[in-house]
Amino acid sequence: MNRIHPNTIESVRERVDIVDVISDYVVLRKRGKDYQGLCPFHEEKTPSFTVSSSKQLYYCFGCGAGGNVFKFLMEIGQQSFSEVVLDLAQQYQVPIETLEPEQQEQFQKELSKREQLYEILAVAGNFYHHVLFQSEGEKALTYLKQERQLSEETIREWGLGYAPAGWETLYRYLLEQKRYPVGLVEEAGLIQPRKSGKGDYDRFRDRVMIPIKDAQGRIIGFGSRSLGEAEPKYLNSPETPLFDKSQTLFALDKAREAIRKQDRAIVVEGYFDAIALHSVGISPVVAALGTALSQDQIRKLLRYTESKEITFNFDADKAGITATKRAISEIEPLIYSGQVKLRVLNLPGGKDADEFLHSYADAVEQYWEQVAHAPFWLEWQIQQLIQDKDLTQTEQAQSVTTEMVKLLNQIQENTLRSHYLRHCAEILSQGDASLIPLYLDTLRNALKKPQKKGKSRQDNVKITAPFATENQRLAEAEALLLRVYLHCPSYRDTIFQTLEEKDLLFSLSPYRWLWQQILILQETADFSQDHPENNRLLHQLQDQLNEFPEQMNQLWHLFYLEEKASKDLQRPQLVLQAAIATLEQIACEKQKRYCLQQWQNLDPNTDEATIRYYIEQFYQAQQQLESLKQQRQFSIHEILRAGSI
Repeated sequence: MNRIHPNTIESVRERVDIVDVISDYVVLRKRGKDYQGLCPFHEEKTPSFTVSSSKQLYYCFGCGAGGNVFKFLMEIGQQSFSEVVLDLAQQYQVPIETLEPEQQEQFQKELSKREQLYEILAVAGNFYHHVLFQSEGEKALTYLKQERQLSEETIREWGLGYAPAGWETLYRYLLEQKRYPVGLVEEAGLIQPRKSGKGDYDRFRDRVMIPIKDAQGRIIGFGSRSLGEAEPKYLNSPETPLFDKSQTLFALDKAREAIRKQDRAIVVEGYFDAIALHSVGISPVVAALGTALSQDQIRKLLRYTESKEITFNFDADKAGITATKRAISEIEPLIYSGQVKLRVLNLPGGKDADEFLHSYADAVEQYWEQVAHAPFWLEWQIQQLIQDKDLTQTEQAQSVTTEMVKLLNQIQENTLRSHYLRHCAEILSQGDASLIPLYLDTLRNALKKPQKKGKSRQDNVKITAPFATENQRLAEAEALLLRVYLHCPSYRDTIFQTLEEKDLLFSLSPYRWLWQQILILQETADFSQDHPENNRLLHQLQDQLNEFPEQMNQLWHLFYLEEKASKDLQRPQLVLQAAIATLEQIACEKQKRYCLQQWQNLDPNTDEATIRYYIEQFYQAQQQLESLKQQRQFSIHEILRAGSI
């Protein structure tokens, strides 16, 4: 890869707005002067991912990810720096310079190849659309208007077309009239080599053509439906440099604004379902491309909806039910982790969306009503388990119960699991309320069985949980102390003296390392007289940390304040009291555990004095702990009353 000229990098940096770029991957909401959303680099339910328009930086207070627009795209797409800069330069039309002028021509050829493919596909789309309204396209136009009941306005809006029945019609048009290279036309997926090896022929023949576009509205491929007996009935473009089925959703370019506004997305099974729904104003709709939905496709939708609510509205026939189950299985990790709130809609009468819209005078209102009451995915799966089953038959009831347990075992959230436990017990009881407790016990006992193998793992969790909580409290308290020290210069002497008097140390390695850097800088200058607007210590530390990228990643959240942290620092005295009390409390808890452990290990016949000593130390730590808990609760209570959180 050629080295990109610094002028190009700087031009891209100036042209690109980080908020616009990240908005394609994360649902951002304005919070004060910055933007917030759910971090794309780790699972979270409360937004801790912040994007600063003024600084052109992002930072996650949950996992510590941070940087500029280049780093974001490198991390999210697993791309190199050069690839990211080149993609942005193309997107924002920034001229590209390299440090090797002699290679510039070849470099530009590589970059322009994709643009040529876009052009060829656009020309093909215009060709198909034009032919549709000619005499040879009459059969296709009749199909669209009569069988699909699409208006001419809708047909033109979606650029629908017709591929003539001839073997080389498009081939000759693109190669002989438009003079495009045969290799590029083939790479665009429009023609394919003959088996004899002599020449090429049109991939699509005697078919209604549906352009497939990317999120920016550029044609990247085609879907098609045969008008005769040709198989397959539906045929898509092959994989090309522009078209990847596992990454593409039909109609996303038209649906994404509606998904944002309505905060939900609907996924249908076919092109014509999506077109029909859009034509009547139901717009947050995309379609799959004939293959099982991938996690990447769902993540694309999640960029536009904060509620994370997605509804699958596939056909209600046997094939549609199978497709729904397959789609659910593909995205199970996203569902069980709470990244997707999935509903499943099967329209009444086994209709698909297109049929449903043509069946009722008030079909639009009825469709929205169906969407609103669509069951969540787990309830839908339970309905599928009991469909056509006779639960009075022991064998069938046992089979259903086994399948229910498999579903329940995968639910991670306790409240949700309890809800569906009772729901399943009510189903199995068949209206006899006296049997519900019996079925509840049966299901609960069955749920424990898969966990027995992991019993030692569960015991380990119980043992380590208090320490995990303690480390979290320790991290919060030490971070608060350092934040006050860095951003409130007038409290620096107080913090320094308090830590010395109470013999408290920073325990967590990143914070201990930062404190050591502060002490080193304090030896050469007095920073206690700094002003928050002219914070010399803060600026010097930031400059110094640039040389330590690993530490900077762990400590960035102390320097860059999000809204809550800024509010905390409006009451530094209360925050300081709470943090110091927490550190003392944790020290006492450690002392209690140490004394108890020593006491349990001593021989009562020979170590009576030592035993008495540890018992006294234990109760002394216990008394001090009670006092500190009250102090810490008071401080946090005051902060809450003051509106910090």
